[in-house]
Amino acid sequence: MQLLDGKLLSAQIKLEIAAQVAQIRETGGKIPHLVAILVGTKGASETYVASKMKSCEEVGMASTLIRFEPDVSEDELLAKVREVNNNPDMDGLIVQLPLPDHINPDRIMETIDPAKGVDGFHPINIGRMAKGLPAYVSATPQGVLEMIKRYDIKTAGKHCVVVGRSQIVGLPMSILMQRNTYPGNCTVTLTHSRTQHLADICRSADILIAALGRPEFITADMVKDGAVVIDVGLERVPDASKKSGFALKGDVKFDEVAPKASFITPVPGGVGLMTICSLMQNTLKAARGEVY
Repeated sequence: MQLLDGKLLSAQIKLEIAAQVAQIRETGGKIPHLVAILVGTKGASETYVASKMKSCEEVGMASTLIRFEPDVSEDELLAKVREVNNNPDMDGLIVQLPLPDHINPDRIMETIDPAKGVDGFHPINIGRMAKGLPAYVSATPQGVLEMIKRYDIKTAGKHCVVVGRSQIVGLPMSILMQRNTYPGNCTVTLTHSRTQHLADICRSADILIAALGRPEFITADMVKDGAVVIDVGLERVPDASKKSGFALKGDVKFDEVAPKASFITPVPGGVGLMTICSLMQNTLKAARGEVY
């Protein structure tokens, strides 16, 4: 079993991005600028956004965090999105999810300029990705692809099972893994909560990607020997033994599954760190005008 070490890879990728940003600075070019909008003070969202802002600083990019109270109106939030859209100094924009119940996340995402939608959530970016056109690929699936590529995992002709059909991870992941490229050329099965005989399907996977948001759902009896197991899950689970009162768990029961896997991601320290790197890579592309 080999660990797919997101911590090690993300450190390498950040060094590569930092070198490119330094070169831009030396030649008098425009420094890439990422803007994050955070609504409310939910602990997990605070942590995620702080990680993104810190990563910008580490690679030499500019960043701006815009905060709103939980009771902000949808119209006020939309006005801020449009303001960022119209600011030529700001290259990338992310609105941290989830949003309060009174705000329609689809309306917010559709209002973001696709050329600044570096998280890859805009319908235009998703559509362009599906057609194989230049696009900002959803950050987490892009991070998974980068991990597969850098560990030289063979994908052509393999059976890839994706567990979870979210528009943010599962759906784009299934499209990307079947494309005629590398990583890709898999036969893909996209499963979800209504899938019958799920354990049997998972056992047939050469590459198993778990992205359903249920802690330790994937157990050893659902994984065949030698499978590549990529755990996208990251959930807070109550744990009295921790100072914080909770532990971070993935969708895979790691201790059980790891002995059977050829490659496996840890949680934390796996895909989550690669997601942030993808945002940095996409913001760099946005600043250079490489996609739009």
